[in-house]
Amino acid sequence: MAFMKKYLLPILGIFLAYYYYSAKEEFRPEMLRGKRVIVTGASKGIGREMAYHLARMGAHVVVTARSEESLKKVVSHCLELGASSAHYVAGTMENMTFAEQFVAKAGKLMGGLDMLILNHITSSNNPMTVFIDDIDHVRKSMEVNFLSYVVLSGAAMPMLKQSNGSIVVVSSIAETAMTGTAGIYNAEASPKEECALEIIKGGALRQKEVYYDSSVLTPFLLGNPGRKIMEFLSLRNYNMEIFINN
Repeated sequence: MAFMKKYLLPILGIFLAYYYYSAKEEFRPEMLRGKRVIVTGASKGIGREMAYHLARMGAHVVVTARSEESLKKVVSHCLELGASSAHYVAGTMENMTFAEQFVAKAGKLMGGLDMLILNHITSSNNPMTVFIDDIDHVRKSMEVNFLSYVVLSGAAMPMLKQSNGSIVVVSSIAETAMTGTAGIYNAEASPKEECALEIIKGGALRQKEVYYDSSVLTPFLLGNPGRKIMEFLSLRNYNMEIFINN
């Protein structure tokens, strides 16, 4: 108890004051002007809305998904909205060769890469029973939802290092979740346009995490200060210079 009063509580107070009251950089749309951005899963939903937001901000955009017809419409609208350039490459992320070659092609189209937004996902017709005796579906889910992310990131890394760029990973299965919990969970879904903009802002500001929800409690609960304090204290045991260089 004496230790808590003397050390832990003051440290907690200082950390909270810094976290909540320190000046944070404000997002400005011009941060994305001329930036070269890949958006996967961009034929519909949040991915499509992210492409449209980027276009309004004057970014170069390359989008991908399985539906070529949908991607053509997305690219056409991106150009109407003011994108510096817009291209699409249709294909499936079940194919790791396609994933790797797609990044290389996108880099050539834009002359480099500043941001990789990983947004694609495969889902089940019955999302609540994914792991019931269907190993083929589990394997497909792992390939699309995990392995392709690794392949895309690895292929993009040389270009991102050159531009000091960033990788944005979107964790959202909004459509699947809302279908699977229909009649069970009654909260209203957040608008995809607003979600997409918050993701773009977080990527531009290089935030570690972005939480978006219609409830003000979600960001507070998920971004809880206790976890961040533990991360801060545990990282003191690491030589981060050696870790980063290697």
